[in-house]
Amino acid sequence: MAKQSIRVLSWGIVVARRLCTAPAPAKAAATTGTEAGGSPMWRPLYRRLSALGGAQGGSVTETMNGWLKEGRVVTEVEIKRFVKELRKYNRHRHALELMDWMESRGMMFSFGDHAVRLNLISKVKGIDMAEEYFSSLPDLAKNQQTYGALLNSYIQEKIADKAIALYEKMKELNLVSTTLVQNNLMTLHIKLGQPKKVIELFQEMKANDISPDNFTYCMLMSSYAAMNDINSVERVIEEMKEGGITLDWTIYSNLAAHYNSAGLFQKAESALKKLEEVIDRRDRTAFHCLISLYAGAGNLAEVSRVWKSLKAAFARTTNMSYLVMLQALNKLDNIDELKQCFEEWESACVTYDLRLVNVLIGAYLRKDMVKEALTLWEKAMQKNAQSDFRTSELFISYYLKSQEMDLALKCLEAATNLAKKNGWKPKKKLVNEFLKYFEEVKDVDGMESFCKILKQLAYPDAEAYESLLRTSLASSKTEPSLHQ
Repeated sequence: MAKQSIRVLSWGIVVARRLCTAPAPAKAAATTGTEAGGSPMWRPLYRRLSALGGAQGGSVTETMNGWLKEGRVVTEVEIKRFVKELRKYNRHRHALELMDWMESRGMMFSFGDHAVRLNLISKVKGIDMAEEYFSSLPDLAKNQQTYGALLNSYIQEKIADKAIALYEKMKELNLVSTTLVQNNLMTLHIKLGQPKKVIELFQEMKANDISPDNFTYCMLMSSYAAMNDINSVERVIEEMKEGGITLDWTIYSNLAAHYNSAGLFQKAESALKKLEEVIDRRDRTAFHCLISLYAGAGNLAEVSRVWKSLKAAFARTTNMSYLVMLQALNKLDNIDELKQCFEEWESACVTYDLRLVNVLIGAYLRKDMVKEALTLWEKAMQKNAQSDFRTSELFISYYLKSQEMDLALKCLEAATNLAKKNGWKPKKKLVNEFLKYFEEVKDVDGMESFCKILKQLAYPDAEAYESLLRTSLASSKTEPSLHQ
């Protein structure tokens, strides 16, 4: 239960965290009632960027340059808002490319912009490149925002030693007296399964007159939940109310998530009713959260009700909204409504998003409906849906589970041919399942074929080759390739 509670950083925490690595520049956040910029002129351009889906590097640059060649204009404020929106929907690669394009056009970055860019570099190119970017910044730009972004990157990658060392350096520079930095450190302790340290840090914040925010309280609640102490979770809520603190919807979403994890579904639904009283009806993410949490409580009727409310609240239902609904129906194991919802999306979608296809494929495979899953995959490929390799992993996992190793290897090999362009590598869990099977049945040929595929992927796994050797010796067969 404790591990599950630590893993369940609910929608509320994720949402509250979304942009807290560095505050967006105030200038970029200023709007005049539009969703991503001060003028309705932004809409066609943002739609083009949004429609890129999983397109690879260069697509954002081409889109932006094409826009200018058409004689149109775009302001710096609007571009920064686009970056914010792309990050919001986890389109980190495109957001980073957009910032690179800004730099190529001679646009100046604020300290906050540098922090956002560092965070994106870490997500897209890795922590080493993020460190390199931080080192390249002028001393003046190495401030609380950029240090905080680097700290957050270490924390997201669970690099505890570097995170703690950087935090100590920030202490020396007097850069830790903000709620944001303390929240980052709390996140590290949550990720490392150290809920008691979160509680200790919260007490230190109060002693040092550092005001906690709603996210801080979310982390505190998660820490108590990780220790199976629901009473203390509820006490946090009461203390917030007694202290006159406004409880936003992320607090109630956290409370509902912890109730769901504890199997207290009636209490979860009561918290969700409170959530509905305080949400901004223009916030899609709040609707998404409600749908997911009602699904977690096993309440199909409420999921359907909120879904109808979402569609009524917005002129257009986005791919992300359909994805959330499909995932909810999948969680509820309602294949009929899942298919119906998918068909509704498919009939009107502008961009054929493979993430949605994968939800239905996964549901089909879970029910051994392989023919339907393959048909859907083929249909998606005919629509030129950009592969994200999740589809391949779904089929590989299915064939491994059913011990159809020839088909599993064929799927892996097919994914390998595509991976050369994208740097994809199979998850460690999949690799271990292949190794375990081949070693148990002493299948040297299968093991060798698998190791050759790993070599093509430049997969650095000495364990695989040790397993191949053990399998060969166990079967009293020595393959020529073992000597190479």
